[in-house]
Amino acid sequence: MPHDTPLIDVVVPVYGGWDHVEPCLRALEEQTVAANVIVVDDRSPDDTADRIARAFPGVTLLRNGRNRGFAHTCNRGMAHGEAPYVLLVNSDVIAEPTLVEHVLAAFEAAPPTLGSVAPLLLRPDGRVDSLGITADATAAGFVRYHGATVDRASATRPALLGPYGAAAAYRRRALGEVGLLDEGIFMYGEELDLAFRLRAAGWDAIGLETPGGMHIGGASAGEGSPKQRYLAGFGRGYLLRAWGILRTRRAARALATEAIVCLRRIVLYRDVKSLTGRIAGWRAAAREVRPQFPLAAADASIDMPRSLRMRSASFWEKL
Repeated sequence: MPHDTPLIDVVVPVYGGWDHVEPCLRALEEQTVAANVIVVDDRSPDDTADRIARAFPGVTLLRNGRNRGFAHTCNRGMAHGEAPYVLLVNSDVIAEPTLVEHVLAAFEAAPPTLGSVAPLLLRPDGRVDSLGITADATAAGFVRYHGATVDRASATRPALLGPYGAAAAYRRRALGEVGLLDEGIFMYGEELDLAFRLRAAGWDAIGLETPGGMHIGGASAGEGSPKQRYLAGFGRGYLLRAWGILRTRRAARALATEAIVCLRRIVLYRDVKSLTGRIAGWRAAAREVRPQFPLAAADASIDMPRSLRMRSASFWEKL
């Protein structure tokens, strides 16, 4: 039965890049099920916000007074809406017309303990961009099936922890219980932290195997740029401390892994951005307190050697 008002708020965080934003919003206009589209401009360095206002009068446009980062920008959009479900869509994702329909169908067919849904995103070359995220016992997160062929994404492993940030759907009631994205993380790792908090509170997650859109990738910080390496390192250091991993019996494994990863990147990129990012993130999380780490939500099959291999861009392509 059709609903009088949309059941889902689609939140699109924007930081410049009109060439990505315009097709993203056009695709959301063409959804087979109505949605409230809320665009939050994070003080774009160009005229993207003004272009959105002119080209898409039907969306709700919010403007940050200064650049606040991905988590704050998403949170502002989520707080502005009130629909029972929320779908975060990166501005460099071009959604399939049925994305909203499939996300809503998944929530409405599932038990009320379903807290999040992970859409399947493809890359421009037709391979998988993501089908949610997984994590090892040290709270290191990995994008599932990145670079694999679509038929590989139907496999049952690795275990799904929660949705990937490029397209992530949540039950608003679940967010009300555990909180929104942690704004202490500027970018990279915030959806991983939220997934842990949801699972620690008993909320489930599922993935959708029908492609939900195409993710161009790297449109904000630049894929593999010094900024991206620093911010990714910051998120890793932040979560290690916030979740108390170094106070557990997994501390030695976590420290050894981080040493190897940082050394590799120092040699490969000839800079210390990954290391300095981790140090900054560790310091920033000094006052963060999380519930007990949901070890059962981690994938026990990801041992230390496998976790190191999973950091390779070609890991899924070789399976």
